[in-house]
Amino acid sequence: MNKITLDPLDLRLLAQLQRDASLSNQALAAEVHVATATTHRRVRRFHALGLIERVTAQLSPQRLADAGLPQLHALLEVSLDVQTSEGLDAFEVRAVADASVQQCWRVSPGPDFMLVVGVRDMEAYQAFTARLLTADANVRNVRAFFSIKRAKFGSELPLPAR
Repeated sequence: MNKITLDPLDLRLLAQLQRDASLSNQALAAEVHVATATTHRRVRRFHALGLIERVTAQLSPQRLADAGLPQLHALLEVSLDVQTSEGLDAFEVRAVADASVQQCWRVSPGPDFMLVVGVRDMEAYQAFTARLLTADANVRNVRAFFSIKRAKFGSELPLPAR
């Protein structure tokens, strides 16, 4: 894999895009004080290099609940019975493929996986656990922690300020 070189302008653009990816090229260029064509060319490069994986909208669970769409979020510690490479990979593939799994982290030490799960309600959570956790004979232990309040949610990665 080729090494990617980022200059100070790249870092400013990436930082701004992490804060608000909905900015037009003109607005982004104004924020970082460069020409629109430069901004456009560099953002296309970020996508081509895989630095920007995708652009999404971050929805508010509270506002969705206010609209009659309840949200239940849980953080799960999942420990497998056998931690072979094949066993870990197989569980990861199943977890990543499940629409209820918002994030899947393979961790160490402690449990083998941390999952962030979002479902409609407790009934949907029970269906999720039956589908992913109890149906897998290699799952040894699950500890679930249910969210009562989202104090902070972000996805910004730390970038050096050059």
